[in-house]
Amino acid sequence: MAISNRQGYLLIVLACIGAMAFALYAQYQLYLEPCPLCIFQRVAVIAAGVLALLALIHNPGGTGYRLWGGLLILAAMAGGAVSLRQLWLQSLPAEQVPACGPGLDFLMETSPLWDVFSKVLKGSGECANVDWTFLGMAMPFWTAVFFAGVIGFTAYLLARKA
Repeated sequence: MAISNRQGYLLIVLACIGAMAFALYAQYQLYLEPCPLCIFQRVAVIAAGVLALLALIHNPGGTGYRLWGGLLILAAMAGGAVSLRQLWLQSLPAEQVPACGPGLDFLMETSPLWDVFSKVLKGSGECANVDWTFLGMAMPFWTAVFFAGVIGFTAYLLARKA
């Protein structure tokens, strides 16, 4: 039995809740302080979850599901791009890693939002640290896998005849 669009979007909502639960577990139980790029990835996970929840609640027809699905894919692509950026920073030799900059809280208080995005996406030394691995891969790798899964599953929901 195939799943409905609503059930598919519910699965995405639950996956996003699970991803955020693990992020909070890593922060508060494993004491892994998130860097600015990690925080942006969290924002993308939350955005994807909220969009999937809105699609679930709205329960639109075919065109509406395509619109919600397209927005969801865009949010996941943005999160995946940030994950890949952090993986690239982590792959740099130590002498090429950008210097650590001010914290995200300070940047948000003192700079316009666009400048904050620009500075954070350039990366800093703290974003290049690998503090945790699973199966030899760092957290941004697994976050990129998560986003790829969300994109793939959403594309499946959009492509099928339901």
